[in-house]
Amino acid sequence: MPETLTDTLLRVEGLKLHYRTRNGVVRAVDDVSFDIRRNEAVVVLGESGCGKSSLAKALLRIPPRNTQECSGKVWLNGTDIMGMNEEKFRKEVRWSEISMVMQAAMNALNPVVRVGEQVAEPLCLHRGWSSERALKHAAGIFSLVGIPNDFMRRYPFELSGGMRQRAVLAMALVTEPSLVILDEPTSALDVLTQANIMNVLKRIKREMGTSFILITHDVSTSSEIADRVALMYAGQLVEFSNADDFFRNPAHPYSRLLMASVPRLRQVIRPEHIPGQPPSMLSVPEGCRFADRCPSRFERCVKNPDLLKINGDREVRCWLYEKGLKS
Repeated sequence: MPETLTDTLLRVEGLKLHYRTRNGVVRAVDDVSFDIRRNEAVVVLGESGCGKSSLAKALLRIPPRNTQECSGKVWLNGTDIMGMNEEKFRKEVRWSEISMVMQAAMNALNPVVRVGEQVAEPLCLHRGWSSERALKHAAGIFSLVGIPNDFMRRYPFELSGGMRQRAVLAMALVTEPSLVILDEPTSALDVLTQANIMNVLKRIKREMGTSFILITHDVSTSSEIADRVALMYAGQLVEFSNADDFFRNPAHPYSRLLMASVPRLRQVIRPEHIPGQPPSMLSVPEGCRFADRCPSRFERCVKNPDLLKINGDREVRCWLYEKGLKS
């Protein structure tokens, strides 16, 4: 079915987030554009330091104090949310329409406040509900994410790592936002707990119609929920594809090397490594940022390509796909 305006929940154009440091400017998010449809999970993949978490901070407008530039256009349900003043954005968008599950659930929870009260608090702040009404609603969200209601009276240190992660997820869902950003939600958990959390996310997506941005470097876990994949490298998107296309037939040279590095459960294929190191974000190359590590490098790579459309709505930042150079 062709995409219509009503299919698009979030549209991002030219998003930038640059930091000032003693050694220069870090272009953590550098002219990033993409869209998210309703009831869709977009997985943002990439190596550590490529700008994934900075992308989330830019979307929620919570940049750090050393920010030099935070700009671009972001439309939510057709409304330009980057043009809103901070007070309007805080009241109408942040946590009401876009919420986030931070890394390290224990750090996101207040250790001296009961978990149920923390999950209910956004309803009191953003909806003006009474504590009694908010706690009653929070109990339903606890059940949705698989936490027994008697855990609402416990403190964060009394919960296991998996239960704390579910509690933080409940906090992000309690206002029933259109979009939830999850930043490495399973990185500190064991494999079984990771699988349980991913099953919870799939059920929420199915039952509540919530859209997700899942930020991770874990290819295998992300494949469980992804509808589309956005691959970042050195602050830019280098591929944006349907998940089936990405995992079965990656297009960008970095995508192909990344997928070749993942161990296979049912295939006797030796994992490969990606040669070289990512560029310093203080001095990114003027040309293609992956060129120094790319086995397909050629003379055009001295200039940085734009995202090129291939095969419908698939986009790849690589000169190989210009005018059919890549068959």
